[in-house]
Amino acid sequence: MSKTSPQNTATDANGVSVIHTQAHSSGLQQVPQLVPVSPGGGGKAVPPSKQGKKNSFVDRNSDEYRQRRERNNMAVKKSRLKSKQKAQDTLQRVTQLKEENERLEAKIKLLTKELSVLKDLFLEHAHSLADNVQPVGTESTTTSAENSGQ
Repeated sequence: MSKTSPQNTATDANGVSVIHTQAHSSGLQQVPQLVPVSPGGGGKAVPPSKQGKKNSFVDRNSDEYRQRRERNNMAVKKSRLKSKQKAQDTLQRVTQLKEENERLEAKIKLLTKELSVLKDLFLEHAHSLADNVQPVGTESTTTSAENSGQ
């Protein structure tokens, strides 16, 4: 078993206790431990903008308060106008896309009809060629039969 020597406790500028221990008799060193000074165990840090506002009384009749309220009201109006404009732009874009979609669907129908007509013409032409051209074997027998009959 190793023995540890007495501990020295000091508080740094941030209110954190640092416990320093001396080396074990085995020659190993311990890492200093950070322990919060407050009994609550630390908690969340408060941003600097909110630190001074907790217990301060706001005079609602002061010029500074009125100016802050006016600036805030203007910012709210601007934000709402921006939101409304964005919604209108989105609606306009939806309308444009719907119109384009309808045009493209009409074009698809037209091209499908054209393809069907061209396919029918091609098949009709292919059948007429097949009817006019006789197979090679039947043509030679027909001509030889005609020659023998003469």
